Amino acid sequence: MLLVAAVGLMGTPAWAETAVAVVDVQRAVMQTEDGLRAQATLKKLFDRRQQDLDRKQKQLEQDREDIEKQARVLSRAALQRRMEDWQRSMVELQTVFVRYNKELQQKQSELTAPILKKMLRIIRRIATRRSIDLVVDKQAVPYARADLDLSDMVVQMYNSGSEPEGEDATSAPSPSGAEPAAKQK
Repeated sequence: MLLVAAVGLMGTPAWAETAVAVVDVQRAVMQTEDGLRAQATLKKLFDRRQQDLDRKQKQLEQDREDIEKQARVLSRAALQRRMEDWQRSMVELQTVFVRYNKELQQKQSELTAPILKKMLRIIRRIATRRSIDLVVDKQAVPYARADLDLSDMVVQMYNSGSEPEGEDATSAPSPSGAEPAAKQK
């Protein structure tokens, strides 16, 4: 009751008049032409690495089968040496797998960072021109109305390298004709 009375005395709270929009940043980055090229580059790199890992894993499986077949004829000491060598090779393979994953993550960051930087400038420009106070990553909210989503517009502007037709400095309707950001009441 006290909070309601305090809000009533202070007038309308700022959040009641805040224009909000959402952008699915990850999807938008990956849907740009540059993002699609980055994905293709990463796929080539990943496929090559995956083939290398598969080949090494297959060899280790073959080595294990050979050790099992020779278990009856090898001395205990020889069998133990072969098992230790095999286990060392398995650990090396796991280390290579972890290293490959880190390299792929680093390469993905390297390829997408400039795309994200440009995209954030576009989002800021749209927000400024449409008097949007807050743009939230769509993945951070459990629900957002479809008319608040600027993702497709951001991708379109990114790919075109310029403002959409008819965009002026004050406001512009979204492609569906609905305002992309609604005043919260």
